Amino acid sequence: MPVPFDPYPPFKDFAHPEAFVSAAWLSARLGTSGLRVVESDEDALLYDIGHIPGAVRIDWQRDLNDPVTRDFIDGEAFAALMRAKGIAREDTVVIYGDKCNWWAAYTMWVFKLFGHEDVRILDGGRDAWMAEERDTSFAVPEYPETDYPVVERNDATERAFVDEVLDAADGRAEITLVDVRDLDDYAGTAEKAYSPKSVERAGHIPGALHAYWRNAVHFNNRFRPFAEIQEAYSNLDPKAPTITYCQLGDRSAHSWFVLKYILGFRDVRNYDGSWSEWGNMVRMPIATGETP
Repeated sequence: MPVPFDPYPPFKDFAHPEAFVSAAWLSARLGTSGLRVVESDEDALLYDIGHIPGAVRIDWQRDLNDPVTRDFIDGEAFAALMRAKGIAREDTVVIYGDKCNWWAAYTMWVFKLFGHEDVRILDGGRDAWMAEERDTSFAVPEYPETDYPVVERNDATERAFVDEVLDAADGRAEITLVDVRDLDDYAGTAEKAYSPKSVERAGHIPGALHAYWRNAVHFNNRFRPFAEIQEAYSNLDPKAPTITYCQLGDRSAHSWFVLKYILGFRDVRNYDGSWSEWGNMVRMPIATGETP
């Protein structure tokens, strides 16, 4: 039986208020049957220094990614992960994490690729929970193994690949591309040292609009009111097919979540290859400057 939705007033104007929970709502319902809490951070070690009581850890890199192919795990591996974490197919799953919920949104996005129906994000994530000095725990919970079914991943509705992004960039497909990185990354003027996560070329995908991911959140990491978010993304058409991207797919998963669940975009997908793929491919078209 699904866990009731959070009636927190700031969520009521969102297109899908059922996809959000507040810290107060979650704190009052910890331990509820049918509710599982998942922590998914960029820094996976944060879980070890204190987490929401009863929360399990899902490491976006170790748990969700195929160890050989640059892709996500398949249906059998996802089912095995869910069974081991004590998550049933009908459970309400609340996900939270660090970095303004970047990787929590990314993990939710992967859950949606496997069609898990009731997945929600904790507004403000780990930082908001800690700022309110709510209870934390060092204990790693052990739940009974579930019978989570094997469901094959469906990439069609939520995920974009480089070929169709190239079609959009070349004008062969009427798709809005949205770069959610910092403006200097978009413009190709960022001065950053090379690292394993860097790319050979800087700039943005030709024709992509810029919509900075942070425009959707306050500096305390909670989501802004609907009207402010709507204004921040007023350069985008909610009726147009839309693809978001960033550097690694995490911030663009956050923006995918905002466009889909707050603003009600019906056809929005995340290009998880993002700039780490595009900027390293030979002969790929690249634009620079602050306007497309």
